[in-house]
Amino acid sequence: MGDCWDHIAFDPEHRLVLGVVLGRRSQGHIQKLVQRVKEQLQGRVPRLISTDGFGGYAQVFQQVYGVMLKPPRPPGRKQPAPRRLLPPQLTHAMVQKVIEAGRVTEVKRELAIGSPQNLKAALKASSVSSKVNTSLVERHNATDRQRNARKSRRSYRFSKDWQVHAAAGYFVLYSYNFCWAVHSLRQKREDGSYRACTPAMAAGLANHVWTIGQWLAYPAKRGSS
Repeated sequence: MGDCWDHIAFDPEHRLVLGVVLGRRSQGHIQKLVQRVKEQLQGRVPRLISTDGFGGYAQVFQQVYGVMLKPPRPPGRKQPAPRRLLPPQLTHAMVQKVIEAGRVTEVKRELAIGSPQNLKAALKASSVSSKVNTSLVERHNATDRQRNARKSRRSYRFSKDWQVHAAAGYFVLYSYNFCWAVHSLRQKREDGSYRACTPAMAAGLANHVWTIGQWLAYPAKRGSS
């Protein structure tokens, strides 16, 4: 029936899934994902956005984060058309892997949007990496395949219905934030023992590891039951 991509926005410092859009890989799906993340961040621009080498990101960021500005009218000339300008703090870097005979032979990194100074500052402020990469979201994808049997490769557990596949995908990916304790996020107590920590706890969205029952029972909207 064709391919189905997990378009995922991932916060590597807290291992938090910010947004998910399932479907065929397209610029429209990427724009839907970025718009969703912008709303969740209440308009704040991330310090650094790292992506693979897909060619549609630049236009998506223009549409989602760009601000329409009306240039001043030069004397004796027509009014110039409005232009969409990106915020100066937006920094976008791409990672392109060169694969030969099934093996990665080279990793190319490119600054697509923003200044080298902003990129350097973002990497310096990062607590997880000193260079542009997508390794943490790729590692999360491997964890997701382990938790979601429908994504196991070369097996008979593949999905046979688009809607059921999407439902299972959203269930696993979003419950991960609150119900899955990540080993690298564990917090050391004063007595030397460790406290389990989920991505939601690391991001300040929860104060304990939720059960699946708690997550399912939480109202989707305030005031609903």
